Amino acid sequence: MLKEVLSRWNHAVTEVGSGEEAIARGEKEPFDVVLTDIRMGRVDGLAVLKAFRRMQPESPVIVMTGFGSIDTAVSAMNAGAFDYVSKPFKFDAIRLTIERALEQRETKATPAAPEQDEPLVTLIGHSRQMAEIYKTIAQAAKGRSTVLVTGESGTGKELVARAIHRHSERADRPFVAINCAALPDTLLESELFGYAKGAHSTATTDKPGLFEVAGGGTLFLDEVGDTSLPLQAKLLRVIEESETRRLGDMKTIRTDVRILASTNKDLSAMSRDGKFRGDLYYRLKVVTIHLPPLRERKEDIPSLVDYFVAKYSAIYHKSVTGMSAAAHAFFQKHPWMGNVRELAHAIEQAVALNTKSTIEVEDLPEEVRSPAAREGVMSLAAMEKKHIEQVLSTTKGNMKAAAELLGIDRKTLYRKCAEYGVAVVRE
Repeated sequence: MLKEVLSRWNHAVTEVGSGEEAIARGEKEPFDVVLTDIRMGRVDGLAVLKAFRRMQPESPVIVMTGFGSIDTAVSAMNAGAFDYVSKPFKFDAIRLTIERALEQRETKATPAAPEQDEPLVTLIGHSRQMAEIYKTIAQAAKGRSTVLVTGESGTGKELVARAIHRHSERADRPFVAINCAALPDTLLESELFGYAKGAHSTATTDKPGLFEVAGGGTLFLDEVGDTSLPLQAKLLRVIEESETRRLGDMKTIRTDVRILASTNKDLSAMSRDGKFRGDLYYRLKVVTIHLPPLRERKEDIPSLVDYFVAKYSAIYHKSVTGMSAAAHAFFQKHPWMGNVRELAHAIEQAVALNTKSTIEVEDLPEEVRSPAAREGVMSLAAMEKKHIEQVLSTTKGNMKAAAELLGIDRKTLYRKCAEYGVAVVRE
């Protein structure tokens, strides 16, 4: 049943019928996540867990059981299980657990310390701006100070954070990233600080927060400008006092984590307007690295094109080796409002659909070939922002009435206003 459901969610699933078979498969092929029952005969789930921790230590193991007990849970967690799930469970719950496991797998995988002359991760570009950024990364990596990375969405802020970590003395410890804009406050707080068993209705076991998971390493707070003022106060306390506390627990836990953060917002202006704590802002910006938008460093486009053509040619098993001069001309004229992320997606599409060795103009996405795009016609995001501003003007700032006119709920409207920098009056 799990195989059928997981397959619907676009996971590639390998199903085995015993602990022995699971270990045998694990010796032959890698798995991103392992789900194992506890009671399975001669080789039980704990044996499977321990075998995978030895064979594939980077693969999270989720233990499932219909015979839940404290002893079993403690044994599983002590043996290195990612999570312990009691049956019966809801499929949405197991789906969330798998997604968290995959995210941890990505963030905990830390490469070996690089050679001195190794390039910085996948930051691409030889422009003057990027050369200065590389130098700042190298300087910041040597220290322990907090770093704030600023720039528009899609410019590569997380790559800067990963480069700092990779070149720091913490490179052999975890790099843990969380997108603060992607989670509601309550869930974000649980992820950051963890919770004690019984803290809420679904807290059946203790859960360590990311400040603990990243112990000795680096915690990257992506889009920290989207956090609420109450959560900002808690973040400030952890940074200043180097200790955290799980939700529902009175015991404090010492932390040893380097904080890196990013934002696409103007935190200085937000702090003046009371929308972001000034004390936290100054704590985060001990070192500031600003990533310029791609349209301001177009001399880096050829290098980016070469990198992504090679990358996606390998992924899609194509023999695409480059881009024609005419196609390059379109890339130089395009405004790239989505920055490097938009450029990467454009090349991925061109490579995936290509049957030739060179990307031509006709292979480019319509939005890149469109004269309207090159002339800087208003983006969908800009149009949405303008529409929201007009509706708020009509309702004289009444968020409830504006949300009804827009056909969305108030929470979504507040989020969009924060995203686009639209001033609102809290009701």
